[in-house]
Amino acid sequence: MTTRLGAALIVAAACAAGCDEQLADVAGPTPNLTPTFSSIQREIFLTTDSAGRAACANCHNPNGSAFRQVGLDLSSEAAYGLLVGVPSRERPELLRVAPGDPDNSYLVHKIEGLAGIVGLRMPRSGPSFLTSGQIQIIRRWIERGAPRD
Repeated sequence: MTTRLGAALIVAAACAAGCDEQLADVAGPTPNLTPTFSSIQREIFLTTDSAGRAACANCHNPNGSAFRQVGLDLSSEAAYGLLVGVPSRERPELLRVAPGDPDNSYLVHKIEGLAGIVGLRMPRSGPSFLTSGQIQIIRRWIERGAPRD
Protein backbone atom coordinates (compact mmCIF):
# COMPACT_ATOMS: atom_id res chain seq x y z
CA MET A 1 0.00 0.00 0.00
CA THR A 2 2.82 2.40 0.86
CA THR A 3 4.45 1.62 -2.49
CA ARG A 4 1.26 2.52 -4.39
CA LEU A 5 0.89 5.78 -2.50
CA GLY A 6 4.52 6.65 -3.14
CA ALA A 7 4.17 5.85 -6.84
CA ALA A 8 1.00 7.95 -7.07
CA LEU A 9 2.76 10.91 -5.44
CA ILE A 10 5.69 10.62 -7.85
CA VAL A 11 3.33 10.56 -10.86
CA ALA A 12 1.39 13.55 -9.50
CA ALA A 13 4.60 15.51 -8.92
CA ALA A 14 5.83 14.73 -12.42
CA CYS A 15 2.55 15.87 -13.94
CA ALA A 16 2.58 19.07 -11.91
CA ALA A 17 6.14 19.83 -12.96
CA GLY A 18 5.09 19.69 -16.61
CA CYS A 19 2.21 22.14 -16.20
CA ASP A 20 2.34 25.82 -17.02
CA GLU A 21 2.90 27.14 -13.51
CA GLN A 22 0.86 30.28 -14.18
CA LEU A 23 -2.18 28.32 -15.33
CA ALA A 24 -1.93 25.28 -13.05
CA ASP A 25 -5.00 26.37 -11.05
CA VAL A 26 -7.18 27.10 -14.07
CA ALA A 27 -10.03 24.69 -14.66
CA GLY A 28 -12.76 24.51 -17.26
CA PRO A 29 -13.03 23.87 -20.98
CA THR A 30 -9.91 25.92 -21.78
CA PRO A 31 -7.46 25.01 -18.98
CA ASN A 32 -4.40 25.14 -21.21
CA LEU A 33 -5.27 28.43 -22.87
CA THR A 34 -2.38 30.87 -22.92
CA PRO A 35 -3.28 34.32 -21.56
CA THR A 36 -2.76 36.10 -24.89
CA PHE A 37 -5.22 38.24 -26.80
CA SER A 38 -5.14 35.99 -29.87
CA SER A 39 -5.95 32.85 -27.86
CA ILE A 40 -8.67 34.62 -25.84
CA GLN A 41 -10.27 35.96 -29.01
CA ARG A 42 -10.09 32.60 -30.77
CA GLU A 43 -11.15 30.35 -27.85
CA ILE A 44 -13.49 32.58 -25.81
CA PHE A 45 -14.73 35.48 -27.93
CA LEU A 46 -15.21 33.51 -31.18
CA THR A 47 -15.90 29.93 -30.04
CA THR A 48 -18.87 28.29 -28.37
CA ASP A 49 -17.13 25.99 -25.89
CA SER A 50 -17.71 22.31 -25.18
CA ALA A 51 -20.05 23.16 -22.29
CA GLY A 52 -22.28 25.20 -24.61
CA ARG A 53 -21.26 28.68 -23.46
CA ALA A 54 -22.03 30.85 -26.46
CA ALA A 55 -19.26 32.74 -28.19
CA CYS A 56 -19.18 36.41 -27.17
CA ALA A 57 -19.04 37.40 -30.83
CA ASN A 58 -22.51 35.93 -31.38
CA CYS A 59 -23.84 39.27 -30.08
CA HIS A 60 -20.72 41.44 -30.25
CA ASN A 61 -20.42 41.65 -34.05
CA PRO A 62 -21.36 44.41 -36.52
CA ASN A 63 -24.83 42.88 -36.99
CA GLY A 64 -25.41 41.99 -33.35
CA SER A 65 -27.57 43.74 -30.80
CA ALA A 66 -24.65 44.29 -28.42
CA PHE A 67 -22.70 46.10 -31.11
CA ARG A 68 -25.56 48.53 -31.67
CA GLN A 69 -25.88 49.13 -27.92
CA VAL A 70 -22.25 49.40 -26.80
CA GLY A 71 -20.21 49.54 -30.02
CA LEU A 72 -18.09 46.49 -29.23
CA ASP A 73 -17.16 44.08 -32.03
CA LEU A 74 -15.32 40.98 -30.77
CA SER A 75 -15.56 39.17 -34.09
CA SER A 76 -12.81 40.88 -36.05
CA GLU A 77 -9.35 42.38 -36.08
CA ALA A 78 -10.94 45.55 -34.73
CA ALA A 79 -11.68 43.83 -31.38
CA TYR A 80 -8.36 44.73 -29.74
CA GLY A 81 -8.65 48.42 -30.64
CA LEU A 82 -12.23 48.51 -29.36
CA LEU A 83 -11.27 46.93 -26.02
CA VAL A 84 -7.89 48.11 -24.79
CA GLY A 85 -7.66 51.63 -23.40
CA VAL A 86 -11.18 52.51 -24.59
CA PRO A 87 -13.78 53.94 -22.18
CA SER A 88 -16.85 51.81 -21.67
CA ARG A 89 -20.04 53.30 -23.08
CA GLU A 90 -21.96 52.05 -20.05
CA ARG A 91 -19.46 53.32 -17.45
CA PRO A 92 -17.24 55.90 -19.21
CA GLU A 93 -15.13 56.40 -16.09
CA LEU A 94 -13.85 52.83 -16.58
CA LEU A 95 -11.82 51.54 -19.50
CA ARG A 96 -13.13 48.39 -21.13
CA VAL A 97 -9.65 46.96 -20.58
CA ALA A 98 -7.26 48.91 -18.36
CA PRO A 99 -3.83 47.40 -19.15
CA GLY A 100 -2.25 45.99 -16.00
CA ASP A 101 -5.42 46.54 -13.94
CA PRO A 102 -8.08 43.83 -14.27
CA ASP A 103 -9.88 45.04 -11.13
CA ASN A 104 -10.63 48.35 -12.86
CA SER A 105 -11.39 46.88 -16.30
CA TYR A 106 -15.08 47.05 -17.16
CA LEU A 107 -14.79 43.86 -19.22
CA VAL A 108 -13.87 41.99 -16.02
CA HIS A 109 -16.71 43.68 -14.12
CA LYS A 110 -19.18 42.50 -16.78
CA ILE A 111 -17.97 38.89 -17.02
CA GLU A 112 -17.76 38.56 -13.22
CA GLY A 113 -21.15 40.24 -12.71
CA LEU A 114 -19.82 42.76 -10.19
CA ALA A 115 -22.01 45.32 -8.48
CA GLY A 116 -22.23 48.58 -10.39
CA ILE A 117 -22.39 47.16 -13.91
CA VAL A 118 -25.02 48.55 -16.24
CA GLY A 119 -27.32 45.88 -17.60
CA LEU A 120 -26.68 42.18 -17.26
CA ARG A 121 -23.67 40.02 -16.54
CA MET A 122 -22.01 38.81 -19.72
CA PRO A 123 -22.39 36.72 -21.64
CA ARG A 124 -26.04 37.65 -21.60
CA SER A 125 -26.96 34.10 -22.62
CA GLY A 126 -25.81 32.85 -19.19
CA PRO A 127 -25.99 31.02 -17.07
CA SER A 128 -23.75 29.32 -17.97
CA PHE A 129 -21.38 32.24 -17.77
CA LEU A 130 -17.67 32.03 -18.46
CA THR A 131 -15.93 29.58 -16.16
CA SER A 132 -13.69 30.83 -13.39
CA GLY A 133 -10.79 29.47 -15.45
CA GLN A 134 -11.77 31.46 -18.53
CA ILE A 135 -12.16 34.60 -16.43
CA GLN A 136 -8.78 33.99 -14.79
CA ILE A 137 -7.13 33.74 -18.21
CA ILE A 138 -8.64 37.10 -19.24
CA ARG A 139 -7.55 38.63 -15.92
CA ARG A 140 -3.99 37.33 -16.40
CA TRP A 141 -3.80 38.77 -19.91
CA ILE A 142 -4.87 42.16 -18.54
CA GLU A 143 -2.40 41.86 -15.62
CA ARG A 144 0.36 41.31 -18.19
CA GLY A 145 -0.52 44.70 -19.69
CA ALA A 146 -3.08 43.45 -22.25
CA PRO A 147 -0.53 43.07 -25.05
CA ARG A 148 -1.67 42.53 -28.61
CA ASP A 149 -0.20 39.06 -28.99
